[in-house]
Amino acid sequence: MKQSIGANTIAFPVPAWAIGTYDEDGKPNVMTAAWAGICCSKSPCMAVSLRQATSTHGNLVARKAFTISIPSENHVREIDHIGLVSGRDVDKFASLGLTAARAEHVDAPFIEEFPVIIECRLLQTIEIGLHTQFIGEIMDIKADESVLDEKGHPDAEKVRPVIFSPGTRAYHGLGAFLGKAFSIGKEKK
Repeated sequence: MKQSIGANTIAFPVPAWAIGTYDEDGKPNVMTAAWAGICCSKSPCMAVSLRQATSTHGNLVARKAFTISIPSENHVREIDHIGLVSGRDVDKFASLGLTAARAEHVDAPFIEEFPVIIECRLLQTIEIGLHTQFIGEIMDIKADESVLDEKGHPDAEKVRPVIFSPGTRAYHGLGAFLGKAFSIGKEKK
């Protein structure tokens, strides 16, 4: 029997991504965001929801651009630290020894050491309760060659992205391969 746990922010998977922006002086900043994901296929778009109190919120509104740096499991401490401190008080790149690289297609920085980068141009803003949802058109995706499959796409098992569990407030790695999408469902048990 299922037990009700009430209206909550529990879903799986939830990413742990670093959202990159520049402040008004051109200083790079990143914040950890979990309320994010793909929201449209054509044109390809990402949505990320941020609280107005964050530095990144104001930077994103002003610059109309952001990046998403997707960490691998070996950067779990960095992604957690990025979410624990404010860019108003700490240069997160310097404090963690990370490299702030300038995006090629948008006015935002990304974390060079993270294996997958998504460059987004702000397309739309929606106010929803405590958060503002920013919808960004994907202008480019960059990935380390070491995480690409034979067709040139990022391979989840090579990227080893960090997954956040909102209910338990814990990080996890990606699970095992289960089957090929749009194919395994054709098989009968």
